[in-house]
Amino acid sequence: MPDASAVTAAVLDDLREESDELDLLVAGLSAQEWTAPTPAEGWTVAHQIAHLNWTDEVALVAATEPDAFAAEVDRALAAPGSFVDEAADEAVAALTPQALLVEWREGRARLQEALRAAPAGTKLPWYGPPMSIASMASARLMETWAHGQDVADALGVARKPTARLRHVARIGVRARDYAYFVRGLQPPAEQFRVELLAEDGVSTVYGPEDAAQRVTGPLLDFCLLVTQRAHRDDLAVEAVGADADRWLDIAQAFAGPAGPGRSPKADR
Repeated sequence: MPDASAVTAAVLDDLREESDELDLLVAGLSAQEWTAPTPAEGWTVAHQIAHLNWTDEVALVAATEPDAFAAEVDRALAAPGSFVDEAADEAVAALTPQALLVEWREGRARLQEALRAAPAGTKLPWYGPPMSIASMASARLMETWAHGQDVADALGVARKPTARLRHVARIGVRARDYAYFVRGLQPPAEQFRVELLAEDGVSTVYGPEDAAQRVTGPLLDFCLLVTQRAHRDDLAVEAVGADADRWLDIAQAFAGPAGPGRSPKADR
């Protein structure tokens, strides 16, 4: 069985690589390209990076000042539908693209340092249940990949899927019940079988082999689904069983209210 500290270090390495890949995508953009609209309504490329920078900052507070993080939760509860947008708007208004890029680079470096220095077994407060260091790193990777997809879509760039997508898929599977709860629904009692095939031919599998409720499809498509970066109708993810089918309509890998998702390409 892998050592827990080695597993955490590997996830942090993957987070750094995911961030560096997005950095390469935006580093050479013109001022006009920074203002390009992304699929997230009202958000430009700059908003996407500003949001990642802000989330890194609050994650750093959770890692280094857990008592102070309670104030962040209070702000979220006071304006659950707008606090994220407001933080992004403020940063875009206050910073030039290059200043924003520098802040994001410095902020994610500080977060990496803090997470690597945290004692084994540390639980960090967050907007949901407390998270281990590895879980926090996985969550930051998931969000970096998802918002990076918005940036790539805005710029018309096709990204090559990597093995790091398995972190995103794992969160999506583990967040199954949350997707029901956040909509006021009761999740199914039985476990689902999820079988995902990566472009390298390696399968990622979750749940009991004999489960009646099953989900299958490409790893990339499942990740696009659970991060709500593409509509189910445009993806090759399939369900067997009514409960599994229902889950694919509401799945989300992120904390917070259920998002509006994306419309099918046919409706755009």
